[in-house]
Amino acid sequence: MKYILLSFILIFSIGANAQDIIGKWKTIDDNTGKARSIVEIYKKGDKVFGKVVKLFREPGEDPDPICEECSGKKKNQKVIGMEIITDMVFDADDNEYDKGEILDPENGKVYDCKLWVEDGKLKVRGYLYFLYRTQTWLPAE
Repeated sequence: MKYILLSFILIFSIGANAQDIIGKWKTIDDNTGKARSIVEIYKKGDKVFGKVVKLFREPGEDPDPICEECSGKKKNQKVIGMEIITDMVFDADDNEYDKGEILDPENGKVYDCKLWVEDGKLKVRGYLYFLYRTQTWLPAE
């Protein structure tokens, strides 16, 4: 009986951790430490996606910019509403989402991506081969 209960708790906790990623997250600029945007992460079928729902702009910055550096169908698309995280799949072994991509709308580059929650914060890793950069996003209120 103890083993059944322990198994149930373990399975439930893994499922709960998998859901922690869904919601709105505040992105933070690496250089200034200021909030840059709110990204909403949501599920579509078995995959997870993320789109920009709000930008925090400085005076003089375009309040509703387009992605001039993007390629393909995202070229000249408005950043607000743009899907920047695509096709993420949950990996239960590592308790993270991977196998998807993330777009940096500031430079138009697309990177492989991993996402996971650590201490209530979202870790977002964009990488190319063995080079990577990890950002910490905060829950949006």
